[in-house]
Amino acid sequence: MSNDDLILARDLAAEAGRMLLSMRVGFDADAATREQAKDLRDRADRAAHELLAAGLADARPDDALLSEEGVDGTARLGSERVWIVDPLDGTWEYGQGRDDFAVHVALWVSGSLVAGAVALPARGDVLDTGSVPPVVDAVPSGTLRLVVSRTRPPAALEALIPPLSARLGVAVEAYSVGSAGVKAVEVVEGRADAYLHDSGLSEWDVAAPAAVAAAAGLRVTDLSGQELAYNRMPPLVGELLIARPVVADAVVAALASLED
Repeated sequence: MSNDDLILARDLAAEAGRMLLSMRVGFDADAATREQAKDLRDRADRAAHELLAAGLADARPDDALLSEEGVDGTARLGSERVWIVDPLDGTWEYGQGRDDFAVHVALWVSGSLVAGAVALPARGDVLDTGSVPPVVDAVPSGTLRLVVSRTRPPAALEALIPPLSARLGVAVEAYSVGSAGVKAVEVVEGRADAYLHDSGLSEWDVAAPAAVAAAAGLRVTDLSGQELAYNRMPPLVGELLIARPVVADAVVAALASLED
């Protein structure tokens, strides 16, 4: 991976984010009908995909692309370089006029994620694997915070909290934000100590946030502590745990204890 790949990932994520914001100018989420909000989401998703696909085709014509909004096929499985993108992660939040949506751009090369960028357009920020600051691997002195999906929290979440609290000696609480990228950034920036998800994630949901989180020194695995794999068919990841290493170990052990 060259530094040019990282710059490309960051620049394209930022450009797509600016376009998404421009498409929302004048849109009144409180006054919009359900159909109007869906139309905005659909148009924005497609426009962001087309921007990213065109930018990558122009800059890296020999690379493969896996996008949530693209047509997938088996050709990418034989490629050594695959861009994995989510043009608009957190579409519902975007259509609600909220700020917790993201653009994901990641590069997978021969088995590993080597570059990634997560743009948070409404917050005016882009986090990438080349500049994200390292996290401190420690148990919080106060309450340990878990960030989870609002609509699909882990099935074992309620049962997990008591043994996790006992293992780490702190109170544990859970809360929700939108995009998977925003959830990962919550952990990277220290507002949360772990992000848990137990089903239904695709590679485009995970790749860029996982790359950025790993670059910050966070543990990125499934809920049993196993490494994640990409550029597969179908492109499903399923489970995800992003956490400080000491917290990740405790989460994995606490979840395992529930199965005993």
